[in-house]
Amino acid sequence: MSTGIDPTRVWIVIPAYNEELRIREVAEVALAECPNVIVVDDGSNDATVARLGELPVILLRHAQRQGKGCALRDGFAEAIRRGSIGVLTMDGDGQHSADDLPQLLEAAAAHPGAIVIGARLEHRDRQPAYRRWANRFGDWGIGWACAQRIADSQSGQRYYPAPVLAIANLATDDFVYEADLLIEASMRLGTRCVSVPIESRYRHAGSTAQFRRSHFRPLRDLGRIVWHVSARILRSGNAIVRYRAARRSAAIIHRPPDGRHALLRGDLAIAREHGPVADAAAGDRPA
Repeated sequence: MSTGIDPTRVWIVIPAYNEELRIREVAEVALAECPNVIVVDDGSNDATVARLGELPVILLRHAQRQGKGCALRDGFAEAIRRGSIGVLTMDGDGQHSADDLPQLLEAAAAHPGAIVIGARLEHRDRQPAYRRWANRFGDWGIGWACAQRIADSQSGQRYYPAPVLAIANLATDDFVYEADLLIEASMRLGTRCVSVPIESRYRHAGSTAQFRRSHFRPLRDLGRIVWHVSARILRSGNAIVRYRAARRSAAIIHRPPDGRHALLRGDLAIAREHGPVADAAAGDRPA
């Protein structure tokens, strides 16, 4: 992995809960890209831990399920303890491809200090309709709280730079944690979010890939996110200012200059569903 950021000083954190179907494959491809991998087993009651076998990963275990937020928080703390300058995150269900990790690090090198998000913009029509709706609504609300437009604010494939890791010990849990970390970083540090197009990997007609049922429950989890984000916007004391700033901005999309991850016309239209897009590869700048 040659990206301008030393991968030996970056750690990959993989939260896992009942991921026996794909966790070994996910860990193996992660190790192929980066030698430093932390798997946080969040109290699984299946063969998740056994499937990892002898793989050279750092394994952290929760005696009981504590939620994705706690798993990420513990993984970040371990990475910091080991001297990490940044952390890449992947879900344990196989929906994220380790082949995309070098592109996230390339974007991180091009946008120092930014949180880089692997945005599921390629073939997004394969994404279940309810997930697309939930993602679009989440992008609008989280973008408001962050005072910037964000493409795919709920993606679990990200790069967090060291300054963000330093403030990552937040009290929020489960899926709310990832949204809250974006908000906290933008409010406290002025951190920008940059998105890198990745493929949406879901079951679809003609696909032989197997994925377990998502742990994300739209009504329950989106409701919790909406409640928390709304509270943060109101507590900020400048809700109108943040809203106007978000409306004036454009979601920043970083694509490698060699043409990888060229978005199809339909994909780009979907990316623009929630507002203007600044294509960093094309030299665009956010308004």
